[in-house]
Amino acid sequence: AAVADKAITTIEGLGTPEDLHPLQAAWHEFAVPQCGYCQSGIIMAAIALLEQNSEPSDAEIDSAIGNICRCGTYPYVRKAIHEAAKLKRATPEAIS
Repeated sequence: AAVADKAITTIEGLGTPEDLHPLQAAWHEFAVPQCGYCQSGIIMAAIALLEQNSEPSDAEIDSAIGNICRCGTYPYVRKAIHEAAKLKRATPEAIS
């Protein structure tokens, strides 16, 4: 009921293999995924973070990412989010 009549974007709505969302492209550039189990949730949390904060610190990223990554890719996650944040600052319409 909380999301009735609201637009919802899922991981499938972000980009395509031919046209990746900037955050997905950063994920690929920094080889973030290992097993991939947590990636959808982390990417969606990262997008929500970047919509609110265009220059998050590592601590703010850690706080925003509630998903547990069993492979321990957190350093790569942070690098990818910082790269996507840099892109967002250069082209604000890029991440939404």
